[in-house]
Amino acid sequence: MTGREQIERAGELLASRLGRRLQRDVALAPMTTYRVGGPAALFVDAAELADLAAIAEARAATGVPVLVVGRGSNMLVADTGFAGVAVSVAQLAGDITIDPASPVVVAGGGVALPVAARRTAAAGLTGFEWAVGVPGSIGGAVRMNAGGHGSDMAACLVDVDVFDLAAGSAELTTLPVAALGLRFRASSLAPAHVVIRARLALATGDRGRSEAEIADIVRWRREHQPGGQNCGSVFVNPVPGAVTAGALIDSLGLRGTRFGTAWVSEKHANFIQAGEGGTAADVRRTIEAVRAQVADATGYHLRSEVRLVGFDDTDPLSFEEHAA
Repeated sequence: MTGREQIERAGELLASRLGRRLQRDVALAPMTTYRVGGPAALFVDAAELADLAAIAEARAATGVPVLVVGRGSNMLVADTGFAGVAVSVAQLAGDITIDPASPVVVAGGGVALPVAARRTAAAGLTGFEWAVGVPGSIGGAVRMNAGGHGSDMAACLVDVDVFDLAAGSAELTTLPVAALGLRFRASSLAPAHVVIRARLALATGDRGRSEAEIADIVRWRREHQPGGQNCGSVFVNPVPGAVTAGALIDSLGLRGTRFGTAWVSEKHANFIQAGEGGTAADVRRTIEAVRAQVADATGYHLRSEVRLVGFDDTDPLSFEEHAA
């Protein structure tokens, strides 16, 4: 099948199973922190596991590409959009369960990390305060082993319940943390793995102390990192603890350098901003231009944390592709 035929056939199969829950030509830009890019040809806001099973069957029958959309904090969608099925689990997996008698928290894959951080702190649990500054979801955080401020998901994760869109079974599989291959900003989870829920082992703490720590993290982020349309840090530090991507970019005087509707942040050199009404092409062009200038001047070839979606090519220096 051609790409168009895959989409048409997958649309027919999903429409027969999901009815009006299947949407066409849905804008993905508002689902990302860059807020640029084109639409998904097909989109499903999954409400139950049967919806994911229907997507898995359509994928197996047609080979149509499938994209799991979380909070979109490390995703750049091409201006032409995504020629496949995009799926959100925010509705299906958007709950968080906190038992006052237990330090183990059950968080749905669609729960926003800042929400989980504030909810657990308010319940007198400590160990997840760091997540208040990460604009991602629990599911994405597991897949990328998100972290910050001295901690990460690996420090508190017990296990996850996963739906495999590439498997024939419609059942959830529980994977212990030891089976996830968690490492710096990566895991062994495949793109077809959908994290439905995660269990986090936190510790009993002091609500006031945790909420004060959260306030400090929020204050630090506001002072040191820009707001607006960006995905956070674009490049991985080439030598953690010794050589930072931001310092390399800054040493070349690139803050404020603009390429069309995108530019290097004036506040933090490792952030690339997208202008309102801007294009993904300009963001990509800025990434490549910064990378080329750093390589020419310093010899460091910066790997990007940005996940490219819908582009005709892949990023040969994507950190995600080379993190194994």
